[in-house]
Amino acid sequence: TNYVMLELGHPMHAHDSGRIHGDFAVRFARPGETVVTLDDVERKLDPGDVLIVDAAATAAIGGVMGAGSTEIDGESTDVLLEAAVWDPAAVSRTVRRLRLVSEAGRRYERSVDPAISVAALDRCAALLADIAGGTVEPRLTDWRGDPPRSDWSPAAVRMRFDLPDRMAGVEYEPGAAVNRLTQIGARVDEDGVDPAILVVTPPSWRPDLVQPADLVEEVLRLESLDKIPSVLPTAPAGRGLTAAQKRRRAVGKSLALGGYVEVLPTPFLPAGVFDQWGLPADDPRRITTAVLNPLEADRPHLATTLLPALLEALSRNVSRGFVDVALFAIAQVVQPTEGTGAVQLIPTHRRPTDEEIAALDASLPHQPVHVGAVLTGLREPRGPWGPGRPVEAADAFEAVRVIARACGVDVRLRAAQYLPWHPGRCAEVLVDGRVVGHAGQLHPAVIERAGLPKGTCAVELNLDAVPVTEVLRAPRVSPFPAVFQDLSLVVAADMAAQTVIDAVRAGAGELLEDVALFDVYTGPQIGEDRKSLTLALRFRAPDRTLTEDEASAARDAAATVAAERVGAVLRA
Repeated sequence: TNYVMLELGHPMHAHDSGRIHGDFAVRFARPGETVVTLDDVERKLDPGDVLIVDAAATAAIGGVMGAGSTEIDGESTDVLLEAAVWDPAAVSRTVRRLRLVSEAGRRYERSVDPAISVAALDRCAALLADIAGGTVEPRLTDWRGDPPRSDWSPAAVRMRFDLPDRMAGVEYEPGAAVNRLTQIGARVDEDGVDPAILVVTPPSWRPDLVQPADLVEEVLRLESLDKIPSVLPTAPAGRGLTAAQKRRRAVGKSLALGGYVEVLPTPFLPAGVFDQWGLPADDPRRITTAVLNPLEADRPHLATTLLPALLEALSRNVSRGFVDVALFAIAQVVQPTEGTGAVQLIPTHRRPTDEEIAALDASLPHQPVHVGAVLTGLREPRGPWGPGRPVEAADAFEAVRVIARACGVDVRLRAAQYLPWHPGRCAEVLVDGRVVGHAGQLHPAVIERAGLPKGTCAVELNLDAVPVTEVLRAPRVSPFPAVFQDLSLVVAADMAAQTVIDAVRAGAGELLEDVALFDVYTGPQIGEDRKSLTLALRFRAPDRTLTEDEASAARDAAATVAAERVGAVLRA
């Protein structure tokens, strides 16, 4: 049997007929069943193992090794030859689980030619009769499954006759594909409807030929792979970065120049982070997308905000002794919307239909690009010039302005309450009247739970919500001198400085080039629940030297509009 296996490539097994009780049958092993194989080892079987059994015992583990119950020995006179075709996957699983490597198992794992099993039996019986002087009984049991299979050839494969030429980029001689496929034993017929289609029936010993690409591989191999030229595709002329890509780089560069260090945040949310922040149950950030095979089992949800990852990175740096830290990140977040959900897997052996593609598109969550920044410790380091200045909400607001300048847009800050920020030190960022993010100092409870230093500040903006400016307009620089004046206005203590500045800008008109807040005063001189804001105004005309009277008139107009809009009173 081993000789015939080496000669024809088909494994077989010989049983002692005198030890067989009843008829042979094929079945799966039962739970807890054991068998003693030919190597005298008792092996515990699994319900996935295939067995050849008789009425009394197991005769063999199908495709792996025979059992001792029907073993041939020196007293054997009657021999039953068995040649089978086993499922390669089933044999492979049994071999790996039992760690029982055999020549038969190796061949069955790689598939054998099912059409030669009878020929292998005839060859083995002829050798036994010729060499050992045996007598062959003309009884053959040929079981081909239920229902019986009459043809062991693999399924026919349809292929365009010019597919090898197109895939290799080589123009082969007419009929090359037919000749090469016939050479490997395949039957090649023309399609009855489309003459450009070849119907290829692989031979029984080539079960690996199941798709057109397999047939193309055979044609190219036999035609010689050296004939295929190594030609690199011509790269299309580059168009450079898109406006959005340029903006992203500009934002990152501006923050880096401002002292921030870029980090790569993890795309997954820490467990329970939104509970630590105290977010309400209906907060949109709680609606997340879960990944079936996450990198960490306790972090299956994709991040809807950059802050958790940034705060983790900040905490890690602080715990290692870096107390003055400013970090930023630019990355996508995943925000599910209505209709977002899992879809059925699409088969890969064909092109997906338009409906399947539409379902995939509808299932994708919204994935905007956000920019986030966190900072803690001293914003201005201590030195001979002084004790340094700790981080405050104004630094977060300045980071917003840095981002806005890089994007080429104007932003407004408006007081807001939005966790995890401090309710009295948080501002929402508006571009063209639309809220695109928040900035300010974090809530003390959030800072304490995260183990961060007091006064930690953060910024997060939705970059995709900021209009893309294709061309940044350079400001017009006037060659004429500027006129500087100060304006002190008394307003309510809870009045946002930005609201006052907006009113001043509206009233001063086009002559106002810049306005900056440089002093805030509270005290008994201006009354309870009041504060004084002192603004530095810079006036300039583009076409002439501005007079002091013109600047004063613009200043008075600004004070008048501020009084009308926010109830500001000119401080004496």
